[in-house]
Amino acid sequence: MQDIHRGIPSLAIVFFVLGTFAITWGILGSYILFPETTVSLFGEISSGHPLYFVATWAPAIAGLTLVVLYTGMRGLRAFLSRLLMWRCAPVWWLFIIVGIPLVFMAGSLLKGGSLLAPLPPEGVSPLLALMGMMLFLGPVEELGWRGVAQPILQRRMAPIWAGALIGAAWGLWHLPAFFLAGVVFADWNFLPFFIGNVTLAILVTPIFNSARGSLLLPMLFHWQLINPFWPDAQPWDTWILVGVAAVIAWWKRDSLFTRVGAVTEVVPTPLSGAARPASV
Repeated sequence: MQDIHRGIPSLAIVFFVLGTFAITWGILGSYILFPETTVSLFGEISSGHPLYFVATWAPAIAGLTLVVLYTGMRGLRAFLSRLLMWRCAPVWWLFIIVGIPLVFMAGSLLKGGSLLAPLPPEGVSPLLALMGMMLFLGPVEELGWRGVAQPILQRRMAPIWAGALIGAAWGLWHLPAFFLAGVVFADWNFLPFFIGNVTLAILVTPIFNSARGSLLLPMLFHWQLINPFWPDAQPWDTWILVGVAAVIAWWKRDSLFTRVGAVTEVVPTPLSGAARPASV
């Protein structure tokens, strides 16, 4: 029987990255390289296509697979208990609930837009349905990025560099979507998006460590980034977030630039982060 206290070895990060990219780039690459054959077999790709969900969930699929392989079902249950960890410094809850919407609103105003996304002719119902769907799309990625990759990388490097490295991988992982029609990325510019991904991964790092490895808070953070009620603020939202990240990196430099106190366990044990109080 697998021992959940054995945990996930650091070498598993290699298999996580390979699995994540293989799933997503394999699916999207098929639509790019063999469009006629792939469309004839699976239909046109879109943000609501089942294969698009699988491609989006690749980090979670790779991460959960590693957890089960190394620690079994008991380990998986312990891993998923991180979804129930909500305690952290109140400032991070405030940032997620209030700060992120304000960034989008400010960015929209700077480009001459509105405070909120315009309502469709059908009213608010379609946006509420889309908001619910988004909860089960992008945020699920965090089971892999913050669930597996962040703790492993923080064993070897300071949290800020772990976050930046994940952000770079996160941005590059999205690259094939920029070559597909029918998905939201088709009309975006990759460079600001890539910079934004690195910035966001750095921003979520002190939240993650303050909450002692919580999966709930990074998922809520991710959800706010794709909340359809917030207006289109590109590229201003990216540049505002870069400034916010710089301020937070300076403010939290004592914890971001050292591995002391950083969460390093993928599968929590009774004496690990779940039992320790949150820090500011």
